[in-house]
Amino acid sequence: MLSLIKAHAKKHYQLQIAITAVFILIFNIGTLFEATMNTRVIIGGIGIFAIYLLPTITYFTEKEKSFFKTFYVLCYIGFEILIVIRTIYRYLYPQNLIISNDLFDSLYSICLFLLTLIGIVGFLLLVKEKQDHKIKKLLNDKNQFFSIISHDLRGPLGSSVSLSEILLENIEQYSREEIKEISEMLHDSNKNIYKLLENLLDWSRVQTGMIAFNPKKLLLNALIQENIELSKNVALHKNITIRFESVDLIEAEVDQNMISTILRNLLSNAIKFTDKNGEIKIKLQKINHEVEISITDNGIGVPENIKEKLFKINGKVLQKGTENELGSGLGLLLCKEFVNIHEGEIWVESEIGKGSVFKFTLPIKVV
Repeated sequence: MLSLIKAHAKKHYQLQIAITAVFILIFNIGTLFEATMNTRVIIGGIGIFAIYLLPTITYFTEKEKSFFKTFYVLCYIGFEILIVIRTIYRYLYPQNLIISNDLFDSLYSICLFLLTLIGIVGFLLLVKEKQDHKIKKLLNDKNQFFSIISHDLRGPLGSSVSLSEILLENIEQYSREEIKEISEMLHDSNKNIYKLLENLLDWSRVQTGMIAFNPKKLLLNALIQENIELSKNVALHKNITIRFESVDLIEAEVDQNMISTILRNLLSNAIKFTDKNGEIKIKLQKINHEVEISITDNGIGVPENIKEKLFKINGKVLQKGTENELGSGLGLLLCKEFVNIHEGEIWVESEIGKGSVFKFTLPIKVV
């Protein structure tokens, strides 16, 4: 019931288990000391009431409500009321049977059966509603995803077509330097297309469950240094310095490809939004039982209205780099997916004009 009413109900569920264990213990102690059947029924009634009270209260503290969810909870409120009435009735009029033959207990049994039946129907309707909601969200995400792809592919593809057309039709009219300049622009455009398609492929593999998670013990310092080397050429175009700081050598079990993808995308973003002659700092540290990796730049920063959208597929981010570099936002979505697979967290801290810090943690056992 809790899992359907509240998404993050693990702690509440554990509390329910504890309440159940306590009342089972009390009931067995009562049985051991030969308590009357009436006393046992009262203990059982109080126990069941306590168990179902938490999810009922939880529902009313939730913001999102629906007809089926309300219907389901009302069934259990009726169930709770019946238990309270019967417990009070048994206390006032003790009996030595679990269910007596009097009118009240007969009415209680009928109402309990009806409420259970209605509750089962409500449960099935609630499950269906949850599934419908998931399907609707997936469809919305898919539409948003293809909207991103169609929009962001059109730009670099259009540029590639235009530049190649210029070269094809007028190559005799251009000097060697002009041809080189156009070729560089064409190369950059094609590189953007390749990166977008690479992220698209990885994203689709994650969503369809086709990507394999293969954690291995790796030295994170070496992995970070390797990805810095891959990004150095891009940083050199803007004369950006990349520094790596780490006090300790940290080994951890991670998926090399996933962590490399996260690092490449975060470094690419840092370079994109940092001015010429800027600096990017990568820091690796161990905090309790977590590994934290942060990538700090002294670039243009991230506005507050964009921060909330960075890691959401339904939040289109329109922010160009310091040299009008374009991006699809897929890189950060992919980072979030890969961090989630490692059961970590990713977030950004930023101030306009002073730069940004992208951090992610890997809550894994560090050797």
